[in-house]
Amino acid sequence: MRKYLVLLLTTFIILSISTPGWAQSQHKIEGTVTSYNTKRPLAGAIVRLVTPAISQAKVTTDKKGQFTLSFDGKQAILYISLTGYKTDTLLVPFNQKGTLNIRLKPVPATADDIKLKDLEHRVVMEKPAPAPVMNEVVVKGYGAQKQVKRMSTADVTAIYGSSAMNYTPSVVAYDHQTEDYSPVNENIFHAVTDQPLSTFSIDVDRASYSNIRRFLNNGDMPPADAVRVEEMINYFDYKYGNPTGDAPVAIHTDMAVCPWNTAHQLVRIALKGKDVAKENLPPSNLVFLIDVSGSMSGPQRLPLVKQAFKALTAQLRPVDKVAIVVYAGAAGLVLPSTSGENKTAILDALDKLEAGGSTAGGEGIQLAYKTAAENLLQNGNNRVIIATDGDFNVGPSSDGELQRIIEKEREKGIFLSVLGFGMGNYKDNKLELLADKGNGNYAYIDNFEEARRTFVTEFGGTLFTIAKDVKLQIEFNPKYVQSYRLVGYENRMLQNEDFNNDKKDAGDMGAGHTVTALYEIVPVGKSTEQPLAVDPLKYQLAKQPNGNSSEVLTVKLRYKEPKASTSQLITQVLHWKQQDITAAPEDFRMATAVADFGLLLRNSEHKGNASWEQVLKLAGNARGTDEEGYRAEFIQLVKKAQLISNNHGTK
Repeated sequence: MRKYLVLLLTTFIILSISTPGWAQSQHKIEGTVTSYNTKRPLAGAIVRLVTPAISQAKVTTDKKGQFTLSFDGKQAILYISLTGYKTDTLLVPFNQKGTLNIRLKPVPATADDIKLKDLEHRVVMEKPAPAPVMNEVVVKGYGAQKQVKRMSTADVTAIYGSSAMNYTPSVVAYDHQTEDYSPVNENIFHAVTDQPLSTFSIDVDRASYSNIRRFLNNGDMPPADAVRVEEMINYFDYKYGNPTGDAPVAIHTDMAVCPWNTAHQLVRIALKGKDVAKENLPPSNLVFLIDVSGSMSGPQRLPLVKQAFKALTAQLRPVDKVAIVVYAGAAGLVLPSTSGENKTAILDALDKLEAGGSTAGGEGIQLAYKTAAENLLQNGNNRVIIATDGDFNVGPSSDGELQRIIEKEREKGIFLSVLGFGMGNYKDNKLELLADKGNGNYAYIDNFEEARRTFVTEFGGTLFTIAKDVKLQIEFNPKYVQSYRLVGYENRMLQNEDFNNDKKDAGDMGAGHTVTALYEIVPVGKSTEQPLAVDPLKYQLAKQPNGNSSEVLTVKLRYKEPKASTSQLITQVLHWKQQDITAAPEDFRMATAVADFGLLLRNSEHKGNASWEQVLKLAGNARGTDEEGYRAEFIQLVKKAQLISNNHGTK
């Protein structure tokens, strides 16, 4: 009898393990990570899991090299990484049985293993490692042994488009003298008695930050004109409150003592666009416009472009449509408008692209807009997304010609977003112009993680505009403010009369986007060496202080609905508040740290007492939850900049 009970119990256990979905909807993945050569367990290996429902979950192997993860769905992707070993990538089906035995191959020691502290004029740059080689993994457990497919990066992005890329250190040298940047002439202080209004267009671009990251990771200080402080500040996620009324944008204000000049105050003006659930977003008519000219050859260019667009393709819904236009010596349509449901056709078209030839960028833009117009969605999102290094040299290529093309097409409701790639011959000035005039955003993609963030984490904000031509006008109260200076936004300044002019183009906000602007103000009664912008006025009546009001300033914001031609106005006031920056909200402290960093990178005449140590202290106390790790990465970039600066003998 006992024999039969044992047999029955054993059968029950086997069925419990091998029958998927019995008594629970989640599936458990168990495995052991060992060294390929020695077969010893590897403790501390990071195992990341990606499914359509889970953007990323991770665990670390224990001292026996073991790990456990759970997921819902038909299949999952695992990434197993450990310093000194090649990252492995596995596709695991829902009905996988038994324990995975994963063997990581060590990476041969090379000159790339030089430690950061030993570098004098260059710093380690992260670049994608070669895709893992296809082989098999042994699965031990109940039932027959199976093979689990190891996947390349292309396989991964073809399915989900989001992953934790493997990076290995290498030192890369290149000449960036041929890169082009528009000049940035820093804003100066203005006397409130003479210029009480400050007017500018908002900016949600963040290309400058990732471009700066590329320079620092390569051991170089970025050119001063590559440092746009507002784009650095707006690179980060801030937890601002959502709009509560009918307006698509909320305004938040705050102030604190300025850390780089404690005699001054720092004012924060923050905007938050309303969040829109992915399922509620309108259908998209997209055209991928891809530069396949010879200047786009190399691992950080066309191959990375393909990865970026595969990540976006994975997010598309059946109601969305995609066409692909390419240009080199000439422009051509390689994929007609195709439903997002047919991902295989889109991915196949991307895989076949190769680089070579000259760069007919203007012709490519014209064909892309023509293709978008032929498939126009009256109540949808119509957008061209261009991926290029900006080196146009055939056909319409001057800034004026390109600007007129884009301005004409945006009136039809077709917007333009810009993705910048590459180094050495990068044309930042041209790409910034294209995005500004095309009612779109501008991002520089220096690695796959940046592509993932742009098209996966922030899918709605990247593609769907909730408010266009967004302008800010600040009126300062002379009772409290002697003079002021806008930190950044030099290329976004407007005339005061432009604020009420609905024909004047301005920046656009996407779903869930945040915008932060900082003003450094000199309070009344504080001595300052900053000269007045103009001579004192002779015939104007002296402006009377605003009674006993505690209002420091009034924020006015104008915006248009995406399809509207008439703007709407919302306002917000800021009352005087005395607080140290260390007592300010976490997001305020982080934005201040980034601005402080930008002043140092530019060697700004307004940097005051800014220092690398000050930036690190501010940022270190403002990391918060940092779910994506961007704030931790920022701290590492500051340390790299400090090292490079010390080696170059600068502050």
